[in-house]
Amino acid sequence: MAKKQILPAILAGFVFFVGTVGHAATWDVDKVHSSIGFSVRHMMVSTVRDEFTSYQATAEFDPTDPSKLSLEATIEAASINTRNDARDKHLRSADFFDVEKYPQITFKSTKAVSLDAGKYRITGDLTIHGITKQITLEGEGFSNSIEDPYGTTRSGATATAKISRKDFGLLWNAALETGGVVVGDEVTINLEIELTQRTP
Repeated sequence: MAKKQILPAILAGFVFFVGTVGHAATWDVDKVHSSIGFSVRHMMVSTVRDEFTSYQATAEFDPTDPSKLSLEATIEAASINTRNDARDKHLRSADFFDVEKYPQITFKSTKAVSLDAGKYRITGDLTIHGITKQITLEGEGFSNSIEDPYGTTRSGATATAKISRKDFGLLWNAALETGGVVVGDEVTINLEIELTQRTP
């Protein structure tokens, strides 16, 4: 292939950021290639990592104005998966998420700040167990996109946040004979998301 033909082929396969400069686009989370999870200390000696398997999430962002980045997510609390049926049942009960009364966990961003080297900070309202608190996600991504072999434009991002489960009314615990408790208070939220751009 001639050199003058190679450059257009490369540019066609890689699109900087959203692709249409100056216009916000809507993106949906590709759940096949994403995870929404959390981690918490167990019995003071290890960290258990779990996830939710049923959720809907969208993002909007404009490459010319990162402050307009917005995220929304709705998670089905009953979809919690810790790879242990007895533990999942307990987490769904009134001791923790009480999914019969509070079936959904939601997040809606209120502010976004673009930092250096593709990093960002998003502040928003997280609702768990019927209680809404403001949290801050620290992450990286939304800085480039590609077009896959099927013509779909894709982007990706990661983010974490630390919360206190007690702030959301998740108070159950049990003391250990050796000291300490079964479940830690601090919970780390972990997001690994791949997004697909909606067709205008």
